[in-house]
Amino acid sequence: MNASMSDMIDVQHIVFRYPDSEDDEGNPVKSEPILKDVTLRVQRGSFTAVLGHNGSGKSTLAKHINAILLPEEGRVLVDGLDTADEANLFAVRQKAGMVFQNPDNQIVATIVEEDVAFAPENLGVPPEEIRRRVDDALRAVHMYEYRSHAPSQLSGGQKQRVAIAGVIAMQPDCIVLDEPTAMLDPQGRQEVLETIHRLNREQGITIVLITHDMEEAAQADRVVVIDDGRIVLDDTPEKVFSRVEEMKALGLDVPQVTELIWELRQAGFEVPSEIITEDGCVGVLEALLRNTASGPDPDHR
Repeated sequence: MNASMSDMIDVQHIVFRYPDSEDDEGNPVKSEPILKDVTLRVQRGSFTAVLGHNGSGKSTLAKHINAILLPEEGRVLVDGLDTADEANLFAVRQKAGMVFQNPDNQIVATIVEEDVAFAPENLGVPPEEIRRRVDDALRAVHMYEYRSHAPSQLSGGQKQRVAIAGVIAMQPDCIVLDEPTAMLDPQGRQEVLETIHRLNREQGITIVLITHDMEEAAQADRVVVIDDGRIVLDDTPEKVFSRVEEMKALGLDVPQVTELIWELRQAGFEVPSEIITEDGCVGVLEALLRNTASGPDPDHR
């Protein structure tokens, strides 16, 4: 099956293993594959969450999209460009920007606007265009008023938004975020999530969010679950999270509201299974209460 023109990312049957190690006696020990025949296509303009527990292979997959890692077998196309072709490296990384877990590892300058300008400067973008891109990127993440601050003065959420601005300044079509909220407090998490949803919604940037947080994944268009280097579930959040027993068997939770709905169903209540939002849950509970309030059979009043 040929990749569609609407595919931003086309991962084709990739296998990846890290270099072999040695045992205590210096004998080579062949490493196990981290990714095992993974195929994934991500549509342009979509918002995909990739879920999995630690060691599942989700971060390794993310690094293939940005050509930080190259597959041992199979291939990865980013907007039609093969990541294994060295001539495509800069173009791939411009098209698919990467944001990591720790913003301190991604911020290189001592002034916010200089950090955001770093990548465009390295790409040889003209100074007046850099100025425009930096201002636009900082406005997009609501950090423009902090442009002359030192990153060390910022909160974790603000630093992560600066890191995202640095990627936006390269004008990518896609941003891959590898657990970008894992080191943040609740407010910082909320700031970053609002930012990436806004970029997806208003600018049409394709988002691939690597996470182990169910509530974050529930806000995506699509949830892909990886376990032991293989994709085991791939559907809408409603459909993936309604498979509560399967998720638990994989060592993963589901959003709290989905857990509550599941427990109600286990207790014999006839409620829909595909509920992932608080509003949806409230609607179900209100309907249950109304039915209960209507009372038992009139002959038994």
